[in-house]
Amino acid sequence: MAGRALLSLSALAQIFGPFIADFSPSHVYNPRWPPHAKFHNGQTMSAGLILGSLSLYYTFRKVNPAAAMADSILTAALTGSVYWVSGLSAILYPGSKGLDPEFGEGFPQKWLFGGLLMGNWVGWYLEVRRLGRGMK
Repeated sequence: MAGRALLSLSALAQIFGPFIADFSPSHVYNPRWPPHAKFHNGQTMSAGLILGSLSLYYTFRKVNPAAAMADSILTAALTGSVYWVSGLSAILYPGSKGLDPEFGEGFPQKWLFGGLLMGNWVGWYLEVRRLGRGMK
C-alpha cells in the first residue's frame, strides 16, 4: 500500500500544486506577464490536473488478474511522471529561468519536482513488487 500512497502523493501534488503555487503575484497575478504567458501557465495547470487525475484513476482502478493491475500501475507511474519531467526540462529552453528576477535566483522547483518524480517511481516499484508477491 506504500506504493499506491506514493503514486497518490505525486498525483495530488500535480492536481493541486500548480493552482496553489501559480495563483500568486509571481504568476497569474503578475502584471508584467503578457496574456500569452498566462495562457501557457493555464495550459500547464490544466495539464497537471488531467495527468494527476489519470494517475489516480490507474492507481486505483479494479482489474484482474494481478498482471493487468501491474500494467495499470505502470500507466499511473508514466502519467504521473510527465508533469515532473516537463517541469525539470523547462529550465533547458533558451531564456528560461526558475524565477523572475524580482523573486530571486535559481531553480528551486528542481528539488520538489525531482523528489516527487523519484517518489512516483519508488511507489511504482513497491506496488509492482507487492503485486508480484500476490501472484505466486
